[in-house]
Amino acid sequence: MTHYDIALIGSGSANSLPGEDLSGSRIVQIDRGVGPDHLFGGTCLNLGCIPTKMFVHTANLARTPAISGRFGVDESLRRVRWREIRDRIFGRIDPISAGGESYRAGHEDNENLTLLRGTARFTGPRQGGVHHLRVDVAGGGTEEITATTVVLGAGSRPSLPPVEGLAEVRPLTSDTIMRIEELPASIMILGSGVIAAEFAHILDALGVEVTIIARGDRLLRGADADVSRRLTEVLSDRLRVVTGFSAVSAARDAEGVSLRGRIGGEETTIRAQELLVAAGRRPNSDLLDAAVAGIDLAEDGRVEVDAHQRVLADGEILPGAWALGDLSSPHQLKHVANHELKILRHNLLHPEQLRRSDTMPIAYGVFSSPQVAAVGMTEQEARERGGAVRVAIQEYSSIAYGWAMEDTTSFAKIIVDADTEEFLGAHIIGPEATSLIQLITQAMSTGQRPRDIAATQYWIHPAMPELIENALLQLV
Repeated sequence: MTHYDIALIGSGSANSLPGEDLSGSRIVQIDRGVGPDHLFGGTCLNLGCIPTKMFVHTANLARTPAISGRFGVDESLRRVRWREIRDRIFGRIDPISAGGESYRAGHEDNENLTLLRGTARFTGPRQGGVHHLRVDVAGGGTEEITATTVVLGAGSRPSLPPVEGLAEVRPLTSDTIMRIEELPASIMILGSGVIAAEFAHILDALGVEVTIIARGDRLLRGADADVSRRLTEVLSDRLRVVTGFSAVSAARDAEGVSLRGRIGGEETTIRAQELLVAAGRRPNSDLLDAAVAGIDLAEDGRVEVDAHQRVLADGEILPGAWALGDLSSPHQLKHVANHELKILRHNLLHPEQLRRSDTMPIAYGVFSSPQVAAVGMTEQEARERGGAVRVAIQEYSSIAYGWAMEDTTSFAKIIVDADTEEFLGAHIIGPEATSLIQLITQAMSTGQRPRDIAATQYWIHPAMPELIENALLQLV
């Protein structure tokens, strides 16, 4: 049994933990990988944020001919070279992943670090001041190790809902769809959240017949209700959206996949050549056997941590245990995981000067078409909290750049406390929403009010930020 000062599990944001100031610590980094080929570097690099946005950009280009006619420009999409698209993207990403693994495995800067590829599992609770783990090494064999400190960044994986026969039809997931050999002629997307919305845009733009299947009455139900309804309306005009569908069973035959379920009590079957399950991601706490170590788990399987990223066991701090990212965060966002790692790293090195990771508002973006972005409370959440609120809604069609785009469906919504004028939330659906939301995110993070930014600076005319300017002017 080998002892280490630190057992670091994961290679996403957790990969930024080792550094010169930890060169005196003996570290073992254990990474199972996140995809079918167990690639090094975490979900964002290999299976999430980065490749999907590269596909989104390509989809945006492919989508242009379908909407150019109303501007007096006749274009056509002649062909989509799927394998070339795929190979260009992963031809850039895979070398980064391989280079990261090679650096950790053998670079002189990592003389104090041992890299193990495999699955780490707790074998029992912390005893004798150390944590006990077994590593099922990729390729065979096991290693028993102990560590004074464990840093858990083991990430998440796609979740399959409990539908009869679903696993047997071998559905695609966000982990596998981007590397398929050929695009299917048609696809069902089971799910209605961020992953479903983004892949619906990508696949539709590249010529696949797309059907989104939602259990609820609209897409992106976690978003502000007005935004969620608008996205559902816009996508329904572009592709097939099925709402209120309760899936019962799935089956595959020579023609493709069939999904049987009910809508309002009436039995319905939907068919397509392929099925993409986009029903969320589950934390990898079960692969860690976190419960065996006595670690507290949330109802959805997340490792429970406090605001300093310290792991909890029976509601108390578990000495020498830290966690970050998808494994412990309900947000499952790369920028959140990166921030949590910075806080964790500081606290690990400076336990007498603990910092909190929950002091800033968290914005998110959905790179669908139209884009969606938000920060803070929804309007419903703001009203349910008590106290009066003021809401400003600004349509893209009311600004000059919106006229140029002939945008008639997009808008921004900003919510403030009626008494203090404090920003409570902002929600945008439309072009460049993921960039525009940063204006309000910055204001919320620095304690500014609408009047602090609305009339104290020039707003370029005619440019997209005028959307935010005009919304703010409603609130001063």
